[in-house]
Amino acid sequence: MTDTDLRDPGVGRNQRTLRDHNERLILTTLLRNGGSAGSDIARRTGLSPQTVSVILRGLEQDGLLNRGDPQRGRVGKPSIPMEIAPNGAYAVGLKIGRRSADLVLTNMLGAIVAERTLTYRYPMPQPILTFLRDGLDAFATGLGAGAQRIAGIGVATPYEIWNWYDTIGAPAEALSEWRSFDFGTAIASFSALSVFVENDATAASRAEQIYGGGRNWRDYAYFFVGSFIGGGVILNHSVFDGPTRNAGAFGSLPMRSRDGRDIQLIDTASLHLLETAMQAKGHDPAAMWTQPQDWSAFDEVVSLWIEATAEQLALASLTVCAVIDFEAIVIDGGFPADVRERLVAATRTHLEKLDLRGLQMPVIAAGSIGPNARALGAAATPIMSQFFLNTHAELGS
Repeated sequence: MTDTDLRDPGVGRNQRTLRDHNERLILTTLLRNGGSAGSDIARRTGLSPQTVSVILRGLEQDGLLNRGDPQRGRVGKPSIPMEIAPNGAYAVGLKIGRRSADLVLTNMLGAIVAERTLTYRYPMPQPILTFLRDGLDAFATGLGAGAQRIAGIGVATPYEIWNWYDTIGAPAEALSEWRSFDFGTAIASFSALSVFVENDATAASRAEQIYGGGRNWRDYAYFFVGSFIGGGVILNHSVFDGPTRNAGAFGSLPMRSRDGRDIQLIDTASLHLLETAMQAKGHDPAAMWTQPQDWSAFDEVVSLWIEATAEQLALASLTVCAVIDFEAIVIDGGFPADVRERLVAATRTHLEKLDLRGLQMPVIAAGSIGPNARALGAAATPIMSQFFLNTHAELGS
């Protein structure tokens, strides 16, 4: 599927009272399709040319759109495409991981403007808050007057982080501080920006859906293989969070071990298992995270891990497709691109061997964001909230 074939996010409403919806619709259409003339936007959205013209003029005055180069070669006056202004808005994304936290400043198109990393033995609230506060100051200084266009702070954090103690070797009493920790209240002590908190894998799926190849499908399931495994559900071109913002908790999918025990996907498919296998073979797991990532030195271990993980992902894909008729399964994670491609291919092979009676074989595709997906998705949340269309929140969706 080419960029020109990307599906449009919906149709518009011409009532004056719904102009905010229409502004979001036009911005979303431009995000998905790139610069477009007003006539093309009207055709894609179902809005009248006059309505589109008025909205485009207002968005341009607000600094959210730029005029592109005139398109010549057609009959009549050259048309001028309108494009999203990359610096029309910014957002901050904070990803909290097992051994490190990443902080990014992104523009309206998801490009990383600045980034920082904090490493630690295990995550604790106060050092991470200090890291965030210092990063916000540095980002604001770098942007100058543009700092007024920061839309908010997105935080991507694992679900129930306080239960990690056994896996990461942290004192249970230390991580218990996270049980009662409230990001909004804590961040409000040093920043007036709006705060959006969500599961880290859900954030990764949002990055794929907004900025990556996920735009090619209306409905798909997204798996992100990190230290643990999680995912996201994309329906009608938007990430579906669920009532407790934990939809797509694929790590909790029930599985069966080879000795017949009831386990979960998180126990059978994760980079934590690869780290354990590397240690058993005498490799230093830290080599997995050395930048730029190159896992060729321990490919024997990686190959075995890919085969085992792909088998589990195929079973999980079959399960989720039996619940929702997904067009595609998208797989990404914190690994090199070549490892991702091998994992996707192996998952496709295993799925084709399973009993698919009553189901349509989904497309098995590689994600396009990679290790930065969680931080980038965290930053995308305030941008989405303020400027783009969420089909699960809009009237008539």
